[in-house]
Amino acid sequence: MKNLHISAAPHIHSGIGTGNIMLDVVIALVPAAIMGVVLFGVQALLVLATCVVAAVLGEALFNLCVHKKQTIKDCSAVVTGLLLGLNLSTNVPLWQCAVGAIFAVVVVKGLFGGLGKNLVNPAIAARVLMLLTFGAVGGGANPVRFVELESAATPLAALNTGVDGLSAAPSLKDLFLGLHGGAIGETCAAALLIGFVYLVARKVIKWYVPVSFVGTVFVCYLVFTLDPVYALAQVLAGGLILGAVFMATDYVTTPTTGAGRVLFCVGAGLITFAIRQFGSYPEGVSISILVMNLFTPFLEQWTAKKTLGGIK
Repeated sequence: MKNLHISAAPHIHSGIGTGNIMLDVVIALVPAAIMGVVLFGVQALLVLATCVVAAVLGEALFNLCVHKKQTIKDCSAVVTGLLLGLNLSTNVPLWQCAVGAIFAVVVVKGLFGGLGKNLVNPAIAARVLMLLTFGAVGGGANPVRFVELESAATPLAALNTGVDGLSAAPSLKDLFLGLHGGAIGETCAAALLIGFVYLVARKVIKWYVPVSFVGTVFVCYLVFTLDPVYALAQVLAGGLILGAVFMATDYVTTPTTGAGRVLFCVGAGLITFAIRQFGSYPEGVSISILVMNLFTPFLEQWTAKKTLGGIK
């Protein structure tokens, strides 16, 4: 009996831990990061590096101050910093990038107990804070292959005027390849889809989760405008694909049930459509995910499977 060990379930482990999953997410983000640097130049690399370094150092110092075991080896801080950087424009000052990254890992994650206990997605919360505090943080920079980093309207700003805005917006081809202004990681849909395929192949995410989000936005615009080209342009423009693939699939802040995940994404899609179509702000992905994060406990409760013979 001395060799008997009692511990909490699960008692059989697959060998896949948090570090493995986070590493897969980092790998899936690499194509978007590379394209961001190719399109926007060295300044994009500086923004990404600042966010990642600030996130890692912020988490390490926080753990040191509160006498917690160091968790930077699980790569979650790297993912948070990288996601935040990809959601920012190259026009954002580097000190603001550092502030946002530290807020994400210290306030949104650390003060709530660390990874697995945060209520909302840290990168999303940091981006919304930066938006409210510093103003526009996701657009305004054009790829350096066209012009030097100057202020410019994003595709969503043109599309926000309605179907007639298609003439002023980039073509579907340019939207797919990222040849337009915007945040570093949101412009090249092709790179984001490569990451999506990788995560699905690695069984890190379920394919229907991002598809539910993107599909909801597409259907809403198709019903509202009866123009499939305009609806597809709304899908490719802005941070919809980035948010759907990498943030609406977060294990911690989204429901664990399949039905709950679909409801989460449908709700986020409806909110995104409402903000873009009827609000004064052309983008709504970050706010929609943040709002739905707050509904996650209720969605899990509503969609939880009933145990056979249990109380209905």
